[in-house]
Amino acid sequence: MPDLNQRKKRATAVFDLLDPLYTRQKTALTYKTPFELLISTILSAQCTDKQVNTVTRTLFQKYRSPGDFLSVPVSELEADIRPTGFFRNKAKSIRGCAQGLMDLYQGQVPATMGELLKLPGVGRKTANCVLGAAFDIPGVVVDTHVKRLALRLELTENKDPDKIEADLGELLPKKRWRRFSDLLIYHGRAVCKARNPDHGACVLLEHCPSNTI
Repeated sequence: MPDLNQRKKRATAVFDLLDPLYTRQKTALTYKTPFELLISTILSAQCTDKQVNTVTRTLFQKYRSPGDFLSVPVSELEADIRPTGFFRNKAKSIRGCAQGLMDLYQGQVPATMGELLKLPGVGRKTANCVLGAAFDIPGVVVDTHVKRLALRLELTENKDPDKIEADLGELLPKKRWRRFSDLLIYHGRAVCKARNPDHGACVLLEHCPSNTI
């Protein structure tokens, strides 16, 4: 495992190489309000953003507030979100989150990590997604792509998302945290895939310890 200075240099090189290549859009999820983004992010677990956007196109016409998600039978909500997968668990998380918003924050999505983490169904990944995209508050989003690339690039040796978040946060200025997360996500989807990473097309080749060429 490289020391901290080596990892900082590698993270900076990775950022500089990837930054020109990918969209500056903060999320591929379609939303109009922080609340819609919060629900979309919960739905995006183990589901593509494209599929989530297809579901929420009609979902958000029917459910416009936390109260709307609580006013229907859970079976109806499960049916409405079924195409995103794991619909029973997601329905439970959404209803818990909606109830928390009503009970704690008058139905409004708060703009701090501490407040968001008090909501059932909301972990640090979801909170960082919402804070970064909806409120411009920097944070490291650790999804499956970020975890995979951070380990392959030896930017961390941890497998726990919270520890990976802390490790990556040490490597770059706070203003770069969210963009770095996005770059790893986009690169993970396009090139550095889980099963067959395309080393030949990867601009990070000379910086990647997992390079097998």
